[in-house]
Amino acid sequence: MSASRSDEPPEEMVDTENVGGLEEILPPQLMPIWSRVQLIQDFRDTHGKTYISIMEAIVAIGLTAGYLYWLTLYFGG
Repeated sequence: MSASRSDEPPEEMVDTENVGGLEEILPPQLMPIWSRVQLIQDFRDTHGKTYISIMEAIVAIGLTAGYLYWLTLYFGG
């Protein structure tokens, strides 16, 4: 056991003020890919709810159209 035991949780003992992102450990060859990932993340942070709503509507329309097409083939064919 250590002589200087603290009652603080371990999360409080770690300094997280000046922590960088993944770009600090990526090799330079992967930086163009990482910058694209960051652009996507920024877009999701900015337009996330609207984008998801629009994508859900597009998927719902596609599934409905496919189901109606299947019904037409099943009953009309």
